Amino acid sequence: MLFLIFNVSQQIEIAYIIVIQAQFYTYIVLIFLELFKYKGIHHKYYSLHSKTYKWLMTIAIVFLIGNTTVLIRGIFEAANDFQKFPMLNLAIALFALAAASWFVLNTMRNPELFTRVNESLASAKQDSGNDTDAFQEEVEQLLGYMQAHKPYLDETLTLHDLALKTEIPTKRLSILINQKIGKHFFDFINEYRIEESKRLLKESELTIQQIMYEVGFNSKSSFNTAFKKSTSLTPSAFRKLPA
Repeated sequence: MLFLIFNVSQQIEIAYIIVIQAQFYTYIVLIFLELFKYKGIHHKYYSLHSKTYKWLMTIAIVFLIGNTTVLIRGIFEAANDFQKFPMLNLAIALFALAAASWFVLNTMRNPELFTRVNESLASAKQDSGNDTDAFQEEVEQLLGYMQAHKPYLDETLTLHDLALKTEIPTKRLSILINQKIGKHFFDFINEYRIEESKRLLKESELTIQQIMYEVGFNSKSSFNTAFKKSTSLTPSAFRKLPA
């Protein structure tokens, strides 16, 4: 639109588009390199794989496909004397709408996707070897608190919240869970939630949805995924098992 207003020549417009596209693909390559770095850090310092890497990789691929489709459309139109193709434009618009809807829905259903991997854990791991006994005491303190107070029943529980409750500094608690216990924070919390849900499935008449909320999940898909990951069964299938 700006090119039409200021009567910019077609050659300058094409050159501008080429520069923008070159910039985009440079950024997308850098993004993929960062994702591979993220994957390496995650696999090194976390024993269980989270969905975050797949989520970020999928977003990057969707952006790549979307931009490449628009680029191909531009080339196709240029090869046809800049003739417009309404159906092609409609297909691209529908793709963009579907991608945006998917992004929003996943954001709402899986808030744990937005936890980050702390790259400073590498240096923290080296520094933590001198106080093994203190770490062991704190691990026992943490596990004891989890059993006695059941903080995992709070669906909004965060690492910072748990640090305040247990009176263990946040960074040190992160090291305890990730390195000493060997689990990602949400995997650690969800393990307790699943155990509690298994008990309620067998000992109560609550519906599965009621149990889901009771044990601290706020998404049915997250609950089913975590439950199946732990037991290889759906909650309903587990409830049907003989006592």
